[in-house]
Amino acid sequence: MLSFIGMIITGAVLGALARLVMRGEQNISVLWTIVLGAVGALIGGAVASLFGVAHTDGIDWIRWGLSLVAAIVAISVYLSVTGRK
Repeated sequence: MLSFIGMIITGAVLGALARLVMRGEQNISVLWTIVLGAVGALIGGAVASLFGVAHTDGIDWIRWGLSLVAAIVAISVYLSVTGRK
């Protein structure tokens, strides 16, 4: 249960940061922001594990950066698929 709550919090933070970094206005709900942020966190964590940088001493800045980029891509794909601007 705790990991599910952590995923929601991580998704919310990454989704909000991704929307903040993205250019223009994104017409999506808070729920989709959290879901797409969580998807970005999962993809970013998988890519970081693939490169062997998922678990380092201190804060895993590379993993968080990859997760942010993945969340931006996920939001962009969602906006292009749904046709929202």
